[in-house]
Amino acid sequence: MINESEEHIKYIKNVKKRSNKIIATQLLILFSIFLLWEIAGDLKWMDPFLTSTPSRMAKELVKLFWEGNLFNNILITCFETILGFILGTLLGIFISVLLWWSDFASKVADPYLVVLNSLPKIALAPIIIFWVGNGLKAIIIVALLISIVVTIIDILSGFKAVDEDKIKLLKTFGASKLQILTHLIIPASLPNLVSTIKINVGLSWVGVIMGEFLVAKNGLGFLIIFGGQTAQLDMVMLSIVILAILAFIMYKIVSIIERHFRIW
Repeated sequence: MINESEEHIKYIKNVKKRSNKIIATQLLILFSIFLLWEIAGDLKWMDPFLTSTPSRMAKELVKLFWEGNLFNNILITCFETILGFILGTLLGIFISVLLWWSDFASKVADPYLVVLNSLPKIALAPIIIFWVGNGLKAIIIVALLISIVVTIIDILSGFKAVDEDKIKLLKTFGASKLQILTHLIIPASLPNLVSTIKINVGLSWVGVIMGEFLVAKNGLGFLIIFGGQTAQLDMVMLSIVILAILAFIMYKIVSIIERHFRIW
């Protein structure tokens, strides 16, 4: 028993050691990229005006901070993304449940889902702007359209992939459709559901930035467009880096929630 405990402790230490080694390597690669980027700009291997450099972005960061524009634009984009993410995920799950519930409705909706998934959502943006106006609503709807169709298709596919024999077994014991859904379909589809939610993190950011490109007067998407139009490429590159950091943080938060949920 003691030997097993010692082996277990040794195994845990090796897992933590490997995890720390992976994180350290990731940070080293990231640091090396920024260092090489800075050196390449300073030595004129590439034009720092076109590609910026970490030091130039740091100066731009300080400038935006003292002007009071930085956190305001970050918070606006984060709010729009989180709202679009929540709405797209919840509505997508709800519609998936409805389509699973009615096989007839699922078959009717199938070609429309395929078309909507293939259609570039940005093509609908001008119509959306005319419908709901030039502002927050248009941005949220664009973000919603980007993620909801993928959510419906992925989750519905997961629902339909559940073993038919298990469904028949529950039916023979007199289980209702609601009981089958709550006790079999949803629990069996949890890995697929979590995977879809992670995909939605990226899609929500894409949708919001696309919306801000078109109609926003604030936000990181606006800073990117404004910086590009006024040749302030340091602002553009800084905004892209901030977006990457925020998207990573949001993804890690979802991963932590997933881990706790699985433990539960």
